[in-house]
Amino acid sequence: MKGKVIRRKKIIYLDSPKRGIWEIGFSLKVAWQLMYNMYKLHNIGPGVTVFGSARLEEGTKYYEAAVEFGRRIAEMKFTTITGGGPGIMEAANKGAFEAGGISVGMNIVLPHEQHENPYLTDSIVFEHFFTRKVMLVKHSYAFVVMPGGFGTMDEFFEILTLVQTKSVDRYPIVLFGSAFYQPIVDLMKGFADAGTIAPIDMDLIFITDSIDDGMDYIQKFISRHYNILPQRPRWRWLERKEPR
Repeated sequence: MKGKVIRRKKIIYLDSPKRGIWEIGFSLKVAWQLMYNMYKLHNIGPGVTVFGSARLEEGTKYYEAAVEFGRRIAEMKFTTITGGGPGIMEAANKGAFEAGGISVGMNIVLPHEQHENPYLTDSIVFEHFFTRKVMLVKHSYAFVVMPGGFGTMDEFFEILTLVQTKSVDRYPIVLFGSAFYQPIVDLMKGFADAGTIAPIDMDLIFITDSIDDGMDYIQKFISRHYNILPQRPRWRWLERKEPR
């Protein structure tokens, strides 16, 4: 079973400078799409975003782990947010969908035709990666980074940079798959040794092979830093605690 077809995208980047009027039109179009998508997703509630490869299929250990993450996120009454595609994204949406939770997909138009995964309760299709990444972060209070490729690394380092620079609140970032991510962790330790990041920046990520430990880390972090507000609109369900 496949979700709806996502059309192909015409390549417009880096092909040549455009006339000024084209650039103005492009900027207005991007602004409209961002505002519209913010409006459409306004009430999806607090979420946990799951990043990961589109190439890992059902039956692989990471796919099945992502299904369980989606189910656990739904049981927390949080929204499961993914890129809306196949692989790990499909798995997390599937777990949330089958558990009766809110399952959001934020897909992207690419130069080749593709399909949304069929486990979405809410779906948005973006034309640009930069607007999509804003929305993948905007509603989330935690991030689970499963094994993936260039896109997953882009998303991982994006949120890590935002947290490190305090451009967003401190959110839990779970890196799932210690053996897979060991070269990345070693690289980051090399950054710390070279002085290009602070050693304490390594504490911004939680590395694990345990779904239980990953979800326990997220739940304790949210409980410690946020108040749950009953009988409020979904978008105001959490509120940051005042420092003591």
